[in-house]
Amino acid sequence: MASRAGTSTAVVSYVLNNGPRPVSETLRARVISAIDELNYRPDLRARALRRPRRWRQIGLLVPDLMLPLFGEFVGRIEVEARARDHLTMIGNTGYDPERELEFATAFAEVGIDGLVVIGAANPQQTAKLCVQERIPVVWMHSVRGEVATEIVGIDHVQAGELVARHLRDVHGCSEMVFVGGWTAADVEHGDRETVHQRFIGVATVAGDGVRAVRTDLTPGGAYAAVSHCLRDAADPPHAFVVGTFGQTAATIRAVIDAGYAIPGDIRVVGFDGSDNDYGVFRLTAAQQPVDAIAHRALAELLGDVVPDLGALEPTLRVGNTCGC
Repeated sequence: MASRAGTSTAVVSYVLNNGPRPVSETLRARVISAIDELNYRPDLRARALRRPRRWRQIGLLVPDLMLPLFGEFVGRIEVEARARDHLTMIGNTGYDPERELEFATAFAEVGIDGLVVIGAANPQQTAKLCVQERIPVVWMHSVRGEVATEIVGIDHVQAGELVARHLRDVHGCSEMVFVGGWTAADVEHGDRETVHQRFIGVATVAGDGVRAVRTDLTPGGAYAAVSHCLRDAADPPHAFVVGTFGQTAATIRAVIDAGYAIPGDIRVVGFDGSDNDYGVFRLTAAQQPVDAIAHRALAELLGDVVPDLGALEPTLRVGNTCGC
């Protein structure tokens, strides 16, 4: 490039870095012309390595920023990372394996110092990329398939047991319907692994007293499936257990539109979701310790001493949809 512009490499560097020494407009124009002719693009990672940085960067892959749980995770991780002088780059994967790998590749090209993956849909390829690029990676919430390291999150089977046990022991519910799908035939892009684990937990407690209404994990899918269930049932079930928070409102609407009262006729419980004490219904739900999960994930990623916060376990937030 210097020879194309008829100058020295030092002058080219002054133009690219806007200093530290001044360059005449005529010479600057020649350098810029050579840059355009050669289609030169600076190596941003190499440039970053040459200068001291206060801020480092982590990548965060999240399945759906519209869902409250994942929004809470993002907010907490951003706070935890900023406290450690790390900026957070966010990619919304939509549980799409190709999009997940695309974001991970782009983050690696930018030069992230670590990657957090929430709800991984393509862990094998993402993990392979991180090994190649020497990028530390931590997995949170759920993973489609297997990974070599521990997933930072709760036991979703335990969460299913928690809500089912409350319905059975406190409210005497012996007939429950679980709303959700967990196979590729049910849903292509969605948190089907977590839903399946929650169903296993409910079935462990309820036994033959639970049956599943399979959906595609969308609100519309839940509304149609629950409406069909109630339309064909001689007697309504004692309770609906909704596998994802995103389908809870649609399930409640379907129950009401079918002419039943909540919780008088049918009880509804679910998972996740933030506190809302000002709506007509306050959902009874198994909750995840978001702050503790985010804190542990960032500690593992950045090589801090992992805090002894005890087991990461779900807790039951009692509202009025169960009858309490």
